[in-house]
Amino acid sequence: MLSNIGVPGLILILIIALVVFGPSKLPEIGKSFGRTIKEFKKGTNEIFENDEKSRAEEKSEVKEEAKVK
Repeated sequence: MLSNIGVPGLILILIIALVVFGPSKLPEIGKSFGRTIKEFKKGTNEIFENDEKSRAEEKSEVKEEAKVK
């Protein structure tokens, strides 16, 4: 969805944000948005890492069971 916005759309969004929030609030809002995105990425990376670890553990357990049989 965001890939369809383009440069004119981003400029329009920036102008609307400038009108709504004013120039003094925009840096604060940008920092908050940046922190939110950073935390979201960190959380998703942790989920993927945990999933990969559990798959590796399951794979090693299956190999051990196959050796026992």
